[in-house]
Amino acid sequence: MATPSAPAPKVNRLGLPILDYRGGKTTLCAGCGHNAISERIIDAMYEMGVQPERVMKLSGIGCSSKSPAYFLSRSHSFNSVHGRMPSVATGALLANKSMLGLGVSGDGDTASIGIGQFMHLMRRNLPLIYIIEDNGVYGLTKGQFSATADIGSRLKTGVANELPPIDTCSLAIELGATFVGRSFSGDKKQLLTMLKAAIAHKGTVMLDVISPCVTFNDHEGSTKSYKYMQEHEEAISEAGFVPSFEDIAVDYDPGTTYDVEMHDGSHLRLRKLHEDYDPTDRIHAVKSLMEAHARGEVLTGVFYVDPRKPSFTDMLNLVDQPLATLPQERTRPSRKVLDEIMAEHE
Repeated sequence: MATPSAPAPKVNRLGLPILDYRGGKTTLCAGCGHNAISERIIDAMYEMGVQPERVMKLSGIGCSSKSPAYFLSRSHSFNSVHGRMPSVATGALLANKSMLGLGVSGDGDTASIGIGQFMHLMRRNLPLIYIIEDNGVYGLTKGQFSATADIGSRLKTGVANELPPIDTCSLAIELGATFVGRSFSGDKKQLLTMLKAAIAHKGTVMLDVISPCVTFNDHEGSTKSYKYMQEHEEAISEAGFVPSFEDIAVDYDPGTTYDVEMHDGSHLRLRKLHEDYDPTDRIHAVKSLMEAHARGEVLTGVFYVDPRKPSFTDMLNLVDQPLATLPQERTRPSRKVLDEIMAEHE
């Protein structure tokens, strides 16, 4: 009797199985929220049909910055020094704007040592997906509070945080990022939808993902724990996403849903759940975040999106061909030009 052959693996629109989007085996703690984020990145890249070799993964230092090793092993990857990933990302994407940039950082890597670089990245609107895996502590150095920890939040030792937190979402919106949202690593549907929309966006995407640290910050008294998020999460909208390669004729009730057309023709559909929320209103977005924080709620969803603002690469009027591939005679001034410049300054 012939042995039945194994069914062919399911593939995406590029003909690739999901195995081609996975990475190495995680070395993070079992139950770490960062692992759930890695899984959603794998799913989003697979479902959107992104060629793995077209992705540029960048990170800094910390538990979060180890995450890129656990997805898209066929992609290019660079692990920079603490807080300096934005500079590396900027240089790399200007050198080759044909790549899809994906930066993974942490709340310590971003909101403390890297806050200056984060601010300049946001204001430039560089075409980069910037994910903050936010657990409110430094997981690699025994769980001290980070700059995103809420006032009154307590460590396992009982020590309470007395300093006000930095809200990276409010900051990103004010500075000029054009796609800003917050999600929870335990909300698979919402996070996956937001990641797929992020892939379609041409500009700076800043996603703050609450990602509980099961070792140092998942206890009673923490505002970044699984239990706290499950009890205090308040979604502002129900997000749906229709890629450009699928039929976009989806019915919805006018007046209750915002339809945002992305750069590649995809559609982000946001059904209102939290008051009359307008995701294109920057001032209202920041106001809503501040009001929710005062109520002790953690807002999640897409807070702000603007697909019309030119990206940093558009503003620089770069040639279509990636700079890294141009011949030297097109990137280096000739001796004659240099002599003329020197003569002007004599």
